[in-house]
Amino acid sequence: MRIVLSALTLLIASCSFNATDTPVQTATSPKIKMPKVRLVTSLGNIVIQLNPEKAPLSSANFLSYVKEGFYQNTLFHRVIPGFMAQGGGFTPELEQKTTHPPVKNESNNGLSNKRATVALARTADPDTATSQFYINYVDNDFLDYKNPSYAGIGYAVFGEVIEGMDVVDKMAEQETGSRDGPKGYGFNDIPLKDIILQKAEIIEE
Repeated sequence: MRIVLSALTLLIASCSFNATDTPVQTATSPKIKMPKVRLVTSLGNIVIQLNPEKAPLSSANFLSYVKEGFYQNTLFHRVIPGFMAQGGGFTPELEQKTTHPPVKNESNNGLSNKRATVALARTADPDTATSQFYINYVDNDFLDYKNPSYAGIGYAVFGEVIEGMDVVDKMAEQETGSRDGPKGYGFNDIPLKDIILQKAEIIEE
């Protein structure tokens, strides 16, 4: 009996030693990178941090245009104080640039149209967003997802301004008005002195 107990004690001690000596390895999810993009404008620089975890399609869509140099020398063509500043689609001559096919609306991603957030602009059709984006001046919760109807689907937030919101605010101080485009359609709330997005560049990917 003493021999059996001694053997059992040794087995328990051995198991305890092994459990302590060899910790259990737990799997960890890879950390999703949050790319940063610098917008160099005629009024100063703006840095946007994207959120590919919550808005993977919208973030990838925006980055594809950045990498192609699409935004170089485009306008912030719609600026409404107390609402938002919109750009990314027109040349200084008000010619609309040719884009890639639209991206699926990701408005139901838990991100809200709060001040300094960045979202994709679109037409009344929910899935028509391409290159154009806007930056919120205030908390525009009414632009958030409510339901899947045309009226309630909302606009997809995919990032936020982390540096240079003062530059965005400066845009709202510029005088705006109306201008006619080259194809007969008019622009309202357009800065009378061009605000140029000179280039967009990835500073952290």
